[in-house]
Amino acid sequence: MEYSKDQFNCPVEATLFLIGGKYKPLILWYLIEKPLHYMELQRMIPKATPKILSQQLHDLEECGMMHREVIPDKPPRTLYSLTPFGRSVIPVLDAMCD
Repeated sequence: MEYSKDQFNCPVEATLFLIGGKYKPLILWYLIEKPLHYMELQRMIPKATPKILSQQLHDLEECGMMHREVIPDKPPRTLYSLTPFGRSVIPVLDAMCD
């Protein structure tokens, strides 16, 4: 989905729209080092219900911050990784961490 600057009143509003959410920053943080499978993310964020985690992953994929790849194993596995756009928020996550 495409977003334009004039859609938001300020950069903070745009940032919150993209990475605001209970678990979105955590998901992005864990994906900095390497791509992860859904179950790995589930273990790393145990307080997230499967429904909420799936929704947050879907939102991040829809806005172009994350790439989702289905691996046709038995059973199928899903691998999530950051896109270049997703990597662009690493300084924001680092600042939050500091």
